[in-house]
Formats: sequence, structure tokens, C-alpha cells
Amino acid sequence: MNWKKIIPIAAILALVIGGLAIWQFSSSPSNNPGAAAPAAVSSTAGTVLPVTSDPITNTSTTPGLSITSAMVEDNVDPATGTAMADRLQLTLKNATSQTLTGLEIYYQQTDATTGKREAYYQKLDPLTLAPNSETTVYFDNQGGVGHYPENKFSIYRSSTNQVDFTIEASATGMKLATATAKKSPGTGEKVD
Repeated sequence: MNWKKIIPIAAILALVIGGLAIWQFSSSPSNNPGAAAPAAVSSTAGTVLPVTSDPITNTSTTPGLSITSAMVEDNVDPATGTAMADRLQLTLKNATSQTLTGLEIYYQQTDATTGKREAYYQKLDPLTLAPNSETTVYFDNQGGVGHYPENKFSIYRSSTNQVDFTIEASATGMKLATATAKKSPGTGEKVD
């Protein structure tokens, strides 16, 4: 067997196979935020995709769910009162005597200068909200209870202009809760 001929051929085959694997990974929509993607949220590898319309169909008129705080800059940990890195942070309140389920959030980010808009949707599974209680949720790509994915390439993270948020929270059988928040002009908000 002539090893001098076989070794270069094996090296070329390894390069071709490796190149195909890298091309397939980088061309997948979940790994390329600029690629065309379905109008749904994908949390694979922390990637969250914008939605083209609001998927929440709640038409209830029963009050009980509210957003008592919505922050996107100068965040403060509600438990300790200490400063936190900027992120979308929402405090949800249940003013009823029943446990709220089916929690979901839809929010839009609008660049106040360019008018560019992005919208995101997230089911808050497996979160439930106990009677007469509050909980805070964070969109920050961190693990643990109350933490949900965010698009680290969003307008919020990249625009140097003011970015306005409109937020909608829903729970089964409860009237929609709404809130607004604003990122001031300056550098895009940075991830910790």
C-alpha cells in the first residue's frame, strides 16, 4: 500500500466533510439571525426569532392580571434592591383568588428614529401565578425559574436610538394586561 498517496487523499476528504458540516450549521435559520425564518419563537441555542403578528387571542374582559413594573434600562432586582444589567424585566400581579395559568407575553420594540419595529412572543411555561401574588420575569437568556430567552441581535440590543416597548401579558380567562417601557438614546443595551 502506498501511504504517500493515501494520506493526502484522506486529508482532503476530512477537509471537505468538515466544510460541509460547518456550512450546514451556519446556514440553518436557528443559527443565523439574518436568515429567513418562520414566524414563531425558537429557543434553540438561545436564538429567539421575531414574530410577524400577535398570536395572543385572549378576548376576556375579567380583570385580575396586571403588569406592575416594566423595565428595559436601569434595572433593579426586586428582591434585593440592587442594580442589575439591562434587560426586559416585567413584574406580573395576580389580584384574584385563583391561580393564573396559560401566561404568555407579546412585546414590540420600535426604534423611535427609524421606525423599525420588531415583535416577540413567549409562552411563560411552566410559570403559574398564585392568588394575590406577584412575580418578576426576565428576558435575558439566563437559566432558572422566571428567565426566558431574548434575541441578542434585537433593536433593543443594537440601536443607538430611543427604543420604545409596548408589552402585552395574557393569562387564561383574564383581561389582557399592558405596559410600556423605553430605552433612552445611547449605545445599544449590552448583555451581561
